[in-house]
Amino acid sequence: MKLYCIPASCSLAPHIIARELDLDLTFCRVDPATHRTEAGADYVAVNPHGYVPALDLGDGTVLREGPAILQYLADLKPDAGLAPPNGSVDRYRLQEMLGFLSSEIHKGFVPLLYARLAGRWVETAKPKLAARYAWIDAQLAAHDFLLGDTFTVADAYLFALTGWGQAPWLTSYYRADIHFDHLHNLQSWYGRVRGRPAVRTALQEEGLP
Repeated sequence: MKLYCIPASCSLAPHIIARELDLDLTFCRVDPATHRTEAGADYVAVNPHGYVPALDLGDGTVLREGPAILQYLADLKPDAGLAPPNGSVDRYRLQEMLGFLSSEIHKGFVPLLYARLAGRWVETAKPKLAARYAWIDAQLAAHDFLLGDTFTVADAYLFALTGWGQAPWLTSYYRADIHFDHLHNLQSWYGRVRGRPAVRTALQEEGLP
């Protein structure tokens, strides 16, 4: 299998999960400016949308959306518990959380990352994203991770996204003008996730601090 990725982007999430599961994956970097792979191939031929991640399963099948890729990887080794069993209520809770992260957090960052193009829209987008993070902070008051006491693919996804925010306890190549230093539960969660060996390995492989 081959994972197409851009360092510090949302593709960090499946990169983390691949390391959590010790999967035999090839990592192929994509230049976001040219949409060319490090070998010079046209990435748009892999994913017509041009964004990462994309996962080539090696049989001609390509998965192109992060939440789907995360669940596919987790299901390769279900005993690891990175995703609840298919058909269970807990699995639907995971999908609910992945949907929230995709639509409310991931997309919520977009106008902040492109603030000059977004213009005054940032004035509306930033408070909305801050409110969503305040809700996450409240959820983390009772549990170590998003869905309870167990690390799941949802935590990997949120970790990748949260790295885009500015705060004293974050460093990233991606920057958005939003601060999370007052969200103490989120800070503790971020430290727990960042301390995981698989996360440290993925960060190191992407050249991130």
